[in-house]
Amino acid sequence: MAKRTIILYGFILLKFLLQYVLCNPAYDLQRDEYLHLDQANHLAWGYASVPPITSLISCVIRLLGNSVFWIRFFPALFGALTLVVVWKAIEELKGNLFALVTGATCVLFSALLRLNFLFQPNSMDVLSWTTVYFLLIKYVNSPNRKWLFLISAASAIGFLNKYNIVFLLIGLLPALVLTRQRGLFLTKGIFFPVALFLLLILPNLLWQYHNHFPVFHHLQKLADTQLVNVNRWDFFKEQAYFFLGALPVIIASLYALLCHALFRKFSFFFWAFIFTLAVFVWLRAKSYYAMGLYPIYISFGAVFLGNVLQTGWKRYLRPVIIAIPILLYLLLFKLVFSVQSPADIVRHRTNYQKFGLLRWEDGKEHALPQDFADMLGWKELVAKVDSIYAKLPNREGTLVLCDNYGQAGAINYYTRQGIRAMSFDADYINWFDLTHAYSNLIRVKWADARGNEMQETSPYFQTALVADSVSNAYAREFGCTIFAFTGAKVDIRKRIEDEIERTRNGE
Repeated sequence: MAKRTIILYGFILLKFLLQYVLCNPAYDLQRDEYLHLDQANHLAWGYASVPPITSLISCVIRLLGNSVFWIRFFPALFGALTLVVVWKAIEELKGNLFALVTGATCVLFSALLRLNFLFQPNSMDVLSWTTVYFLLIKYVNSPNRKWLFLISAASAIGFLNKYNIVFLLIGLLPALVLTRQRGLFLTKGIFFPVALFLLLILPNLLWQYHNHFPVFHHLQKLADTQLVNVNRWDFFKEQAYFFLGALPVIIASLYALLCHALFRKFSFFFWAFIFTLAVFVWLRAKSYYAMGLYPIYISFGAVFLGNVLQTGWKRYLRPVIIAIPILLYLLLFKLVFSVQSPADIVRHRTNYQKFGLLRWEDGKEHALPQDFADMLGWKELVAKVDSIYAKLPNREGTLVLCDNYGQAGAINYYTRQGIRAMSFDADYINWFDLTHAYSNLIRVKWADARGNEMQETSPYFQTALVADSVSNAYAREFGCTIFAFTGAKVDIRKRIEDEIERTRNGE
């Protein structure tokens, strides 16, 4: 076996190992993961928040036993494949062994380690961006139409995983127009690859059409509640954090693409970088949306540095370039990964504040990073809902209704009572079973939304009580209240139908 292959396998093995050990057992799954896992029970060509590929992966996870091991495996796999694609891109660019090790090290010891920890579309999104860029390199080096078809297929798979890949295309098109490489793509043969792309994404587009394009409602809600709090300067700062150890390599790549004859035919990559970031900034996108942009530029930078750091005193900079991402990882991994308990994080909160890690999507600072708070309190919530459910009369006629998709998904994942919780949030609004009447209601209310639940709902039932609440003070669900209503006096399905209609109309 070749030396390079052995080294690559070593990086892949280390990648998987780190993805499984960098988590404190105090944490549960993250709220988004529960929704994605539940989509396996409701297969469709689209969902309110994401395209269909995540649900297919959820199906595979369910067939494998639905354990945390397999939930962690697939994002880790996509992260490892991203590393492999960067490695192959460096080989395609004629990089030496130093370039290969530099590229793999920069990808491995980066924010991708945290991203690849969560079962979300983001890990495959980064892989899709990197793969499309790699295939562009292949096509520029060897203008064979097969690469155009593969670019179309990779773009379509990326689109069916996360619509975010559209920004890759938006940034790439003007970059090609500005450079001489446009001639490679402005050919009669481009029609068929474009047609292939449209054909592959057509089922999802038709689903969006028949469901009145819920993606636009989702994006509007996102813009109103989260993106409005995005600070454009913070966006730029956080870009540097994602690949902090790789910054010298990425800067070298941008210089080489713009100024060095070695990469003149790839100059459109420089402009694609500028245009893509500009679009993200203009739209106030979340900073992590741009993470797929960087791995391929690590490839260019690693090859460039591998060529210029070969002789004289410059060769002594090689171990420094490789050591930087490793040392920064060792210094910062406690801040970036959920290896510390919530109590330890609170005790050292100033360290997290320096990097803006306590600032949530609402624009405010909290005790824990948002992702960490989103991984707490779920098992407690489900255990209490299960206990309440087990004591109810006529349990089969019980509706468990939650305020958000995290609550509903967590209950459906952890329950030992066979509960199928519902919500008016996200995709759950399409999954209600209204074929039979309900005699009981367990209402799970977020702390900030408890309002007058008892006064509003109790008249429709014979008995009503505040049954329990989430007591984990570090959880985002802290104070979440569980109400129990039994003996329905009326058929509550009409109220549910009315609420579904109001929610779909954005009221």
